[in-house]
Amino acid sequence: VFTSMFMHGSWEHILGNMLFLWIFGNNIEDAMGPLRFLVFYLLGGLVATASQTFVTLEFGSERAAEIPNVGASGAIAGVLGAYLVLLPRGRVLTWVLPIFFFEIPAVFFLGIWFLFQLFVGSQSFVAPEQGGGVAYFAHIGGFVFGLLAVRLFTIGRPRPLRPAY
Repeated sequence: VFTSMFMHGSWEHILGNMLFLWIFGNNIEDAMGPLRFLVFYLLGGLVATASQTFVTLEFGSERAAEIPNVGASGAIAGVLGAYLVLLPRGRVLTWVLPIFFFEIPAVFFLGIWFLFQLFVGSQSFVAPEQGGGVAYFAHIGGFVFGLLAVRLFTIGRPRPLRPAY
């Protein structure tokens, strides 16, 4: 279970995960401190893996149960959930093709991201092959873990700086 959090299916997979960790993770690590952040991250990955495993075994096919879970995205989804709780007024620089950048509120960005996970994850029940091997329920489970557990990991720590606007 632990090693799967550090394995990835492709360069795009690991680069995408590292981009999200870079954007959101440093703020959460600052709020928790490095040791608490490490424990939070690993627990988020465990909850994410358990979520995906439960949904796959309970509702998926035998073929789906044979596909390994790899990647850090479930643990990183926990970081996203924590960010939503701690810094909902933060802003995220967002890229829209071809080369258009603009800032949007984190609550909007993360809300759309989460709704996308729910929508595509629910569609995977109807047409499992459409999911492309992405563990959407790991993302959902990790995100919910982050929402619910972040306060436990920030007890006694200074509050993160809030954007001034």
